[in-house]
Amino acid sequence: MSTPNNKDTIAQAVSEIHGSTAYKRLSTLFDDGIFTEIDAFAKSSDTFAEAVAGYGTVNGSPAYAFAQNGDFAGGAMSSAQSAKIKKVYDLAVKTGAPVIGLYDSSGARLNQGADMLAGYGNMLNSISNLSGVVPQISLVLGPCFGAGALNAANADIIIMSKNARLGISTNGKGGSIEDAVSSGLVSVSAESDEDAINKARLLMTYLPSNNLSMPPVSDSAEPDAASNDPVSLSFDGGSVFELKPEYGRNVKTGFARLYGSAVAFVSTNGDTLDCESAQKAAEFVKLCDAFAIPVVTFADSKGFKSLKPAAMLAAAYAQATTVKIAVVTGEAYGPLYIALAGTAADSDITFAWSNSSIAPLPPLTGANILWADKMAVPYEQQEAVVEQFKSEMCNAFEAAANGFVQDIIEPKDTRAKLFACLDMLSGKRVSSLPKKHSTH
Repeated sequence: MSTPNNKDTIAQAVSEIHGSTAYKRLSTLFDDGIFTEIDAFAKSSDTFAEAVAGYGTVNGSPAYAFAQNGDFAGGAMSSAQSAKIKKVYDLAVKTGAPVIGLYDSSGARLNQGADMLAGYGNMLNSISNLSGVVPQISLVLGPCFGAGALNAANADIIIMSKNARLGISTNGKGGSIEDAVSSGLVSVSAESDEDAINKARLLMTYLPSNNLSMPPVSDSAEPDAASNDPVSLSFDGGSVFELKPEYGRNVKTGFARLYGSAVAFVSTNGDTLDCESAQKAAEFVKLCDAFAIPVVTFADSKGFKSLKPAAMLAAAYAQATTVKIAVVTGEAYGPLYIALAGTAADSDITFAWSNSSIAPLPPLTGANILWADKMAVPYEQQEAVVEQFKSEMCNAFEAAANGFVQDIIEPKDTRAKLFACLDMLSGKRVSSLPKKHSTH
């Protein structure tokens, strides 16, 4: 293919590019299908570069995006594609706008040898440098293996279509959406390419443009007042955007709106926090802290199953300087309370529902230590003693009297209390000790 040099050949080239799958995907992503291309006619060997890139607005927010173009050489990575994508990241650095990558590539142009490897490396370096500066979203819409998968997986949030493939192996096997979901790699699964793109557009309404911007504000909606779920009860109706729902199921994480303001939530479900649940919550808190998204934690759990993930979660909360509000909605004992709602979490405000249970030790352990004489009864009678201990010594009012919580509230008042706190804490500023980064 020769370089276009007259109106006819330029028109033919435009038609070829604009008719490609990648261009159509970006048109679906950007508002009204309008975006400005970057290096539209860049060449790779005998065809156009294997990616379309550009900038525009996504649900009103400025954004950069690139889409690997399977219609040109299978979307194979090349030095030309790498150079085009690098310009996307360079512009994002200058302007502080999010980057959305649409991955669909059969591999790499092996005949380019070291140049191809440098292309993958430059892309990964750009992704890493921008991490925590602007939000990065990966949409996996086709094959994505090896070094390409490494790049896609380093984004903040990964959305994957059910017919796509994502894996580190280069033999083209495995990497199904079931594998990606079960391992906690994928944040959002989609039924189709269009569904994945629409979910990315929706996700953009919760994320700030960069780490110096405020989260976006939208219209408010009434919550589900009849719900027993603290998330549905507290946030605007229809605003909950859950991440990784099929992974670490003992904790729910995601974004929502509170009277139109974007917030994040972590909500435990009353069961023990296993390794996957604790890791899921820790990673999410770090993401929210990077972009100063307020985190509301609903704590109700029997405790931790494993020490290492528990320590990771406690560290994530302790190091986060974003607004942190905790609501104890059920049980919160010892390490669980300390990590999610207490001094280790450095919670700005901690509330407790009136029927919640908070104590340094679980009721059974506490009763055996503090009520040893009362526990000196037949085994079948000990359960009643433990329940009495829980009622008298672990109730929310006892916790408030000892300074474990700042206020005791009813579930129906949670929404209003959270809004008042977020308004009061909107100007929060915290200076941390000078260091390169933490080690955990």
